[in-house]
This record gives sequence, structure tokens and C-alpha cells, in this order.
Amino acid sequence: MVEAGDGREALECLKRGDDIEAVLVDWQMPRMDGCDFMRAVRRFEAYRDLPMLMVSAESELERVAEALAAGADDYVMKPFTRDALLGKLNLLGLSNH
Repeated sequence: MVEAGDGREALECLKRGDDIEAVLVDWQMPRMDGCDFMRAVRRFEAYRDLPMLMVSAESELERVAEALAAGADDYVMKPFTRDALLGKLNLLGLSNH
């Protein structure tokens, strides 16, 4: 598992080539919000298919649609349980985690 304090730090992890199988992205991050991060990730050819889950307390349909348009594969509402997160990962084909 790799942790980053904000979107820019997370981009650096990807640029370094850290072994990352999926990304949980919080909408509200310092220096770069979650949607900006996902749009930046999707510009990397190597990470176009990287599973990314947006994590947010935002529940409005417009916000969910915005996250999906920015590159999220799915959306997880805060607070969430471990089982809910594992269920989302399973849907993305990451069932062995």
C-alpha cells in the first residue's frame, strides 16, 4: 500500500512507477482535488485503466457524475464500511484484496 498526502504527491508516486493496483481518491485534498487528480492520471497512457474509486461525503447525483466524468470507475460514499469498500473493489476485478 502506498499513501500520499495530496494529489500532487500521489502523481509523483505514479511517475516513480510505484506498484499501484488501484487508487482511493478523496474529493477534498490539499493542492489538487480528487477530480483534478483523476484527470491528470488518465492522461498517462500506462494508467488509463488503473481502477480509481472516488471517496466523498458528497451525495448529490451531479457530484457523482462529475467524479465519473473525471475518470473515477466508481464512487464510495463516506462513511463506508470495509465490506462496502471490498465490494466495490470486487466489482472492479480486484477481489483478492
